[in-house]
Amino acid sequence: MTPSAPAPHVDVATPERVALSLPVAGIGYRCLAWLVDASLLFFFWVALYFVITLLVSDVLGAFQALSGLTQTLLAVGLFATQWLYWTLAEVFFHGQTPGKRVLRIRVVREDGSPVGFFESAVRNLCRAVDFLPVLYATGCITMLLDSRHRRLGDMLAGTVLVREEAIDLDKYTQAPAVDAPDAGAHRPLDTEDVELVLAFLSRAPGLEPEVRRRLGARLVDRVGASLTDEERARVLQSPEATEAFLRTRAKAVH
Repeated sequence: MTPSAPAPHVDVATPERVALSLPVAGIGYRCLAWLVDASLLFFFWVALYFVITLLVSDVLGAFQALSGLTQTLLAVGLFATQWLYWTLAEVFFHGQTPGKRVLRIRVVREDGSPVGFFESAVRNLCRAVDFLPVLYATGCITMLLDSRHRRLGDMLAGTVLVREEAIDLDKYTQAPAVDAPDAGAHRPLDTEDVELVLAFLSRAPGLEPEVRRRLGARLVDRVGASLTDEERARVLQSPEATEAFLRTRAKAVH
C-alpha cells in the first residue's frame, strides 16, 4: 500500500518563536462557511425588501420605471454591498467572516501572516469570476485542482484558508512560577550592579549549569544582602528562582 500524500498545510512563525503548522481548509469547510454567509446576506436582503415594500407598493414596477443607468448603478451597488461584507469582515475580524468563524477557518497570506485590505479586496472582487457560470462552478473546479484548495481569487491575492486549531502557547511564553522574596524592601541597585545583573541574565542560558549556579549565587549575595537565610535558600533553590529574583531586582530600579 502506497503512503497517502501529506495534507496541505501552512507554516506559521509566531512572535513567541513557536513554529506552527496549520492545516489548509478543504472545499467542504469553504462551502459550508459560504452557505452561512450567503444565508446571512439573503436574510438581510429579504428584510430590506420588506422595509421597501412598506414605503413603495409596487417595488418591481418602480424598478422598471427607472432609467437604464440607474438600474445599472443599483446592480453595481448590490455587488458592492456584498463585496464590502466579505472584505470588511475579513479585515476587521482577522480573516474571518461570520461563516468562517462558525467553521473555525481563517484567511491568511501564503506565509501565514494576517490578511490585509488589499489581499481581501482582490480575492473578493474575483468572486464575480469564481461564481461563473453559476454557483461558484469556476471556483470549485479551481479548488479541486489546486493543492492548497485555493480559488482564483486566492491565487491572485496570495491568500489561503486555514483551519484553526486550539494550541496552548502558555508553556512556551510563561516562565515557571517562582516564590521569590519581594525586592521592594531592598536598597535600589546602582548602575554597575544593574549592568552586572543584566549581563548575567543575557548569558545565563548558555552557561554550564555549575557556572550558572555559582555566578547566580554571587550576584544574589551582592544585590540581596538583606535577605534572611530562609529567603536566600529559597532564591538559590533553582536557577529559575535565582534569575527571577535578579530580574526583579534589576527592574526595581526603573
